[in-house]
Amino acid sequence: MDWAKDTYNTQYEKWVPWLEDLYLRWFTKDNKASYATKQNLDKTKVTGIDQVDTLQDGVNNLAASQVGQGGIMQPVGDLASKEGVNRAERQGKDDNGHYTPDVASGAAEGGKNIAGTAASGIKGAGGYLGSALGG
Repeated sequence: MDWAKDTYNTQYEKWVPWLEDLYLRWFTKDNKASYATKQNLDKTKVTGIDQVDTLQDGVNNLAASQVGQGGIMQPVGDLASKEGVNRAERQGKDDNGHYTPDVASGAAEGGKNIAGTAASGIKGAGGYLGSALGG
């Protein structure tokens, strides 16, 4: 039973971030960075006035779309999605299950702790997509 649980968790860590990226690429013009940016900017509406809220929505979408597909900062958004959000969701591991090579002896352990702490805050972006995909 433990082997089955470990195998499932390993495959889940590999495939779910990839599926989320694939879903965003095919069905939206977002990557995880632009999706998370939109989600956080949507929380900043300051008024209940429809005209001001519409203006804020337009500015928020413009800002978030710059790191999404076709945006001027798409490479930055893709890198942040792959090496930032996905690694945080995987507790600091890459898609092969390895940590980055450490320069100092304690760097990898420190990275695991930071990634584990950051993952709890960042998983919300992946959670929205995971629930849409049934995960």
